[in-house]
Amino acid sequence: MNNDQGVLVDLFVPRKCSATNRLISAKDHAAIQINIGGVDQSGLYDGTYKTYVISGKVRACAESDDTLNRLATRDGELKN
Repeated sequence: MNNDQGVLVDLFVPRKCSATNRLISAKDHAAIQINIGGVDQSGLYDGTYKTYVISGKVRACAESDDTLNRLATRDGELKN
């Protein structure tokens, strides 16, 4: 929920899986969140990052590596 100034005031904002767009419950202890840092032309970290959240269900199906590769390629972080 946002207040009159447009600032987010919720106490808890649930995470969503980047691959399936499902909500990740508090009891999903297998879920992971990975921040991939952005780099400039010389390969140095430029202070930006992209966050990916993978649910425990995707990890249990052994699809997390393919999912992370697909998402990073889609966002331009990885070139195949």
